[in-house]
Amino acid sequence: MLHALEVAPELGDYADAAVLPDDTDPQLHLSHNRVPQPFHLICQKDTVLAQMSGAADVLLRESSVNRFRMSVGDHVYVPAGTPHRIVPRAAGATIRYLPLRAGRLGAAWYCPGCDRELHRYEWPHDNDTPMSHFYATACARFTADEDARTCDTCSTVHPELDLTPFPWAVPTPA
Repeated sequence: MLHALEVAPELGDYADAAVLPDDTDPQLHLSHNRVPQPFHLICQKDTVLAQMSGAADVLLRESSVNRFRMSVGDHVYVPAGTPHRIVPRAAGATIRYLPLRAGRLGAAWYCPGCDRELHRYEWPHDNDTPMSHFYATACARFTADEDARTCDTCSTVHPELDLTPFPWAVPTPA
């Protein structure tokens, strides 16, 4: 595990790479975080975040708690179905505890004008496909779809996502 923390910057931001043997339940997913997560992640099952280095805020939606401040050693329990986003205060590494049979995951975006949910993409969790592949696909689709980025309530258009800080191979929108 110590080696995994040393290579975290090589993984890139929000790589969420599995670090334990394939059949370990729950699996630990590691990512290095220097910039805000470009979406709110939604997990069908409960998840726990652990701050291994640096510091971050975890922003939650549809929850009685809106923000957790995380420093080294802190853990945040995120109930199933709760949209959440990591916003680093200092570059660091975060571990996500996720069950092997995690069910569906999703990415959601919110209107910068009125704060309502604009759009979400969901997919079945697949232990054989890197999570960053799904993140890249969802972000590329959202950026390419101006209708998805336009608020039905206030007509504000969410800006296109700048994915240059992320090492994800961005697939063609489907």
